[in-house]
Amino acid sequence: MNRVALLEDHERMAELIDKGLRLAGITVDVYDTIARARQSLLDLPYAVLIIDRGLPDGDGLTLLRWLRRQGSVTPCLMLTALDALHDRIDGLEAGADDYLPKPFSMEELTARVRALMRRVPTLQTLTPAFGGITIDPVAGCMRHGAEHVSLAPAEMQIMLSLTQAGGQPVRRMALELAAWGTMEAVTPNAMDVALHRLRKKLRAIGSEVQIDNIRGYGYALATKN
Repeated sequence: MNRVALLEDHERMAELIDKGLRLAGITVDVYDTIARARQSLLDLPYAVLIIDRGLPDGDGLTLLRWLRRQGSVTPCLMLTALDALHDRIDGLEAGADDYLPKPFSMEELTARVRALMRRVPTLQTLTPAFGGITIDPVAGCMRHGAEHVSLAPAEMQIMLSLTQAGGQPVRRMALELAAWGTMEAVTPNAMDVALHRLRKKLRAIGSEVQIDNIRGYGYALATKN
């Protein structure tokens, strides 16, 4: 599936991105407001969402937070003129998978979109389990008893790696490769932000499972004593 949604209100910018991605064989649906995009982003099977932060009817992060609450795990690339560290952290905390400050080259945008497409979780019947939690790649969520919480694509890949390790340590680099592939543009703190979100989600579903930091090595799942 090579179809992406672009939420960008600057007409010339939208035209350039649309043209560049189509030349790369990627179909683009363009939206210029949150109101026009909201339901389509949930209903249509997009491979990637490209969302600008500065929109006429609100911040793109507000829309992304809403999508994640609705259970959407479609990879999202945020576009913004804001490039401070706290802005990038805000984007990751909201559920973004990558962050590209303006101005940018079309070649870099295309490469990042393709990398996100490769990260879309493949449908699996396997539901890895550990300590009472199960990871469901098909539904894009983590379950504990009757409770469940949606996982963003990077979070899904991290939890799949950790649960499949069965409590054995997994190197940090291995988790980064599972979650983000070989993308050098991933911010240095992306893993820390993803782990922070996962720990919060484990608590939210009442799980006793925790993600332990194995100093100098990586991370492992463990159950609270």
